[in-house]
Amino acid sequence: MAVSIIILAAGQGTRMNSERPKVLHALGGAPLLAHAMRTAELEALERLVVVVGHGGAEVGAAARDLNPDVAVVEQSEQLGTAHAVLQAAPALKGVKGDAIVLYADTPFISSDTIAAMRRARDRHAVVVLGFQAADPARYGRLVTDGETLERIVEFKDATEEERAITLCNSGVVCADAALLMDLVGSVGNDNAAGEYYLTDIVSLARARGLSAGVVLCDEAETLGINTRAELAAAEAGFQARARAEALENGVTLIAPETIFFAYDTVVGRDAIVGPNVVFGPGVTVESGAEIRAFCHLEGCHVSQGAMVGPFARLRPGAELAEGARVGNFVEIKDALVDAGAKVNHLSYVGNAHVGERANVGAGTVTVNYDGVNKHRTEIGAGAFVGSGTMLVAPLRVGAGAMTASGSVITSDVPADALAVGRARQVVKEGFARRFFEKLRAARRDKEV
Repeated sequence: MAVSIIILAAGQGTRMNSERPKVLHALGGAPLLAHAMRTAELEALERLVVVVGHGGAEVGAAARDLNPDVAVVEQSEQLGTAHAVLQAAPALKGVKGDAIVLYADTPFISSDTIAAMRRARDRHAVVVLGFQAADPARYGRLVTDGETLERIVEFKDATEEERAITLCNSGVVCADAALLMDLVGSVGNDNAAGEYYLTDIVSLARARGLSAGVVLCDEAETLGINTRAELAAAEAGFQARARAEALENGVTLIAPETIFFAYDTVVGRDAIVGPNVVFGPGVTVESGAEIRAFCHLEGCHVSQGAMVGPFARLRPGAELAEGARVGNFVEIKDALVDAGAKVNHLSYVGNAHVGERANVGAGTVTVNYDGVNKHRTEIGAGAFVGSGTMLVAPLRVGAGAMTASGSVITSDVPADALAVGRARQVVKEGFARRFFEKLRAARRDKEV
């Protein structure tokens, strides 16, 4: 059965010392919010609701960019987690099935954990995600009797005996959607903080004779992010897991600790990734491709057997077909490099199509921008672009055509033709000697 997900993204995050809403700070190249939404979207979703507060317009816009079907609701007053969940009630009106509450600043909850919580709903009306804490600190404590969860006690309201409990609350809960809204609507604020705690729904459910239970996960999954230091620690943890997963999936990482992945990076088995490679969002590298040292890739696709780098940059829209070669100090943007084509040295290829087996010489630039609009360059199959060529778009270089080194090409080149676009060389004997003697004499006169 489909499930509804409520993501709470209303926290101010003042400890981040930032003008940006906390949940929009990046982890693995994507906002914290994106990680929670991605976890939600792995489920069979009935509704997805994001509750916003501080920076609500900005957070809501980001949520809609990530998923146009998301319902964004506002918690105008920060009155606690139960109050935040209650704001989702209109968006869930008439919904059947379960609802799960997640948090935008807790990005590591796994789909396996959510699946375990949904299975536990066969035995319990309310299911809470808990963990055994190495240092319980100020976490809420889960008070159990056998397999039954009796209540959740916030640290500031707990007795010394309750504070000794190491079974802690993650904040993630699962219940029938209608029941959840009924329970949060009944929560009071008679506590040390004067807030409406989501945790109180367990006591309310038990008072109605309903069962509540706990599903356990690793403490690392429940890591919440409230400071820059915690964000840095989360990034380190994310990268460690991404590297381990890549190795497990058959990817060769030459120096794993120097390679950085994004949250959605896909690298196929038998691909080779050299040292100091950075993957931005939206990158797919197919099996058997090689990414050499010191490359930066984002928003691109590298096909089987292609080779990139070292010191290359692939920007959004770069597409390398099978066996394509992009070499050192080359930048590709919004361009298709067909099978067997080569752009090996010190070139910029943007808004372009490089045909099969074409060769783009060192120092070539597709001059694609006129200050207002971008224009496209088409390089035909088997063409040979000489080193230092400026291809002024819009332009077409035909199949099998050539350009002379150092040319500025402003008109289309027919197939199999040679285009030369440079000034005729003129040699003036002795000019350099006379010119520099004149300059040196002028400087001596000035010094005297």
